[in-house]
Amino acid sequence: MLLDKLIKEHPRPDKFINVRTPVTNPFQPGSDVVPAVWAGRTGQLSDWQDVLRPRLAAGLWERGRTILGEPGLGKSSLVRRIAGDADRRGDWVTPQIRLALGSDPVKRLAAEILRLADKAGLSAGREHRIGELVRRVQSVALSGVSLSLRGAEGQEPHTALTDLLVEIGHAAIDRDAVVVIHLDEIQNITDEAALSQVLIALGDAITFTTEVDVPGLGPVERSLPIAVYLTGLPDFAEASAGRKGATFSRRFATTVLTPIDDDDLRSALREFVVVGWEVPDGEGSVSVVHLAPDAAEVIVDVCRGEPFLFQLAGQAAWYAGTGDVISRADAIRGWRSAEAEATSHVERILERLPPRERDFVVAMAKLDPTERTLTRISTDAGFSRSTDAGPTSQRLDRVRGIIDRGTRYSFRHRAVEAFLTSDWPEVE
Repeated sequence: MLLDKLIKEHPRPDKFINVRTPVTNPFQPGSDVVPAVWAGRTGQLSDWQDVLRPRLAAGLWERGRTILGEPGLGKSSLVRRIAGDADRRGDWVTPQIRLALGSDPVKRLAAEILRLADKAGLSAGREHRIGELVRRVQSVALSGVSLSLRGAEGQEPHTALTDLLVEIGHAAIDRDAVVVIHLDEIQNITDEAALSQVLIALGDAITFTTEVDVPGLGPVERSLPIAVYLTGLPDFAEASAGRKGATFSRRFATTVLTPIDDDDLRSALREFVVVGWEVPDGEGSVSVVHLAPDAAEVIVDVCRGEPFLFQLAGQAAWYAGTGDVISRADAIRGWRSAEAEATSHVERILERLPPRERDFVVAMAKLDPTERTLTRISTDAGFSRSTDAGPTSQRLDRVRGIIDRGTRYSFRHRAVEAFLTSDWPEVE
C-alpha cells in the first residue's frame, strides 16, 4: 500500500513505468537496517530461534551473546533481525541502544529499562516496593554512572538496574514473553567504571534465579527470560579483556563474524533469479524483476563475502537499468559506479588496524599464497623474530577474523585480501 502510494505520487513523465526505483529497491547497504535480500548468518539466527529463546522461555539459563566484527559484516543488522523476530513473537524488545563515544552508557541503559518497565506494566503499579525501584532507576537515568543515591549508602547504579530488570523478568514469565536487550557499539564504552556497571547489571540479571509454582510439581527454580546482545568492533574484546575477566566469559558467549560464503550469497539471490522480485508498478498491478544468473555471479564475485559490499553491489545493479531483468551489463555498470565507495570501505578497515597489524597483512598480501608462513611474513613485515609476530597474528586471527593461521597463512577477510592484491574486482 505504501509503495503504491509513493510511486503514484512520483510518476515518470513518459508512459514507460520504471519498476526499478529507489522505493522498490530491495538491497539496503548500511548499518542498523535489515535488508530485504538477506544472506547467510544462519548459525546465529538458528542460535536465537533454536537455542537461546527456547531455553530462556523454558526457564533454563543461557549466556548473553557478544557479536563482534569489522565494519560491514552486518553485526547490527543481524541482531536487529533477531529483534524483529522476537517482536513478532510478542516478546519485549528494546530498540537498538547505540552507544556514542563519550556518552554515559548507564544513563542510556537505565532509560531503556524504564521503557521495558512501562511495557511490563510496572510503572503504573501501586506496590510501594516497585514504585521505589522505578524511582531509583529514574535517578540513574538522570545521573548515570556518577550517581550517589541518597538514603541508600553503598548502593551503586548497577544495583538499581539489576533489581528493576529482575522485576521485568518476573513480569515476562507471567506473560510468556522473553526480554531482548541490544547494546550496540559496545567498544565505545571506554570508561572502566561505566563498563563495569553495565556488564554487572546485565550479567546479574541474566544469572538471577527465582522460584515459580508449577502445577503437579510445586516450587521449581528457574532463570529469568532475559536475552542480552552486545555488538561492536573487535576492539572491545581486546581492549577490555583484562577488565572483564573470567566472570564476563562465563556470562557472555562471544562470536567474531567473518565474511559470508559465496554459496550462501548465491542462495540469497536464488529466489531473485528463479522466481523474481515482486514490485508494485504504480498502476495497481504487480511487476516482477528478475536477476539474470550471470548478473548474480557478478554480484557474488565483487562483494568477496562482505554483507555491506553485497548490498552495495545489488543496489547499484538495480539502479543501473530500467528493465524487468537485471542483466550482467547492469551488474557491471552498477559496480563501476559503486567501486569508489567499496574501495573507501576497505581502506577504512585497514586504517583502523594498529601499525604492526597493518604491516603484517600488507606483507602477507604481497607473498604468493604458498609462501605465506609466519617466518616469511614476519621477516617481510620487519619483525626481528617470528615469535615477535606471534601476538600480532593471533589478534588478526582470533580478535579481528581477518586471517587464518596455520602451516600456511590465508586471508579470511577476502575483501581485504582483494584490495591488497591484484584480485580487487575490476569486472569487464
